Amino acid sequence: MRHILTLSTLLLATAAVAAGEPKLGQPLHDKQCVSCHVKQMGGDGSKIYTRSPRLVNDKKALRERVALCAKNTGAGWRPEDEENVTAYLNEQYYTFK
Repeated sequence: MRHILTLSTLLLATAAVAAGEPKLGQPLHDKQCVSCHVKQMGGDGSKIYTRSPRLVNDKKALRERVALCAKNTGAGWRPEDEENVTAYLNEQYYTFK
């Protein structure tokens, strides 16, 4: 029984990390992403998320884009950081399910 509870707890913790926390993602985004997006788009840089046509059309593509940008900028983010930024962007700009 103890092993089942431990496994259940581990699965729930993994699911929570996979979902990401927008509140934890926003400061990472603001520190690492905004200045580059301002250079690309001008203004506050948020047009990169709302431009037409959109380059990101689902949550999987959003995760991949965040990972690519993190790699290209040398952000040094852990997988959970990327998930948190993905959750923030999804909540703020995309609302994918």
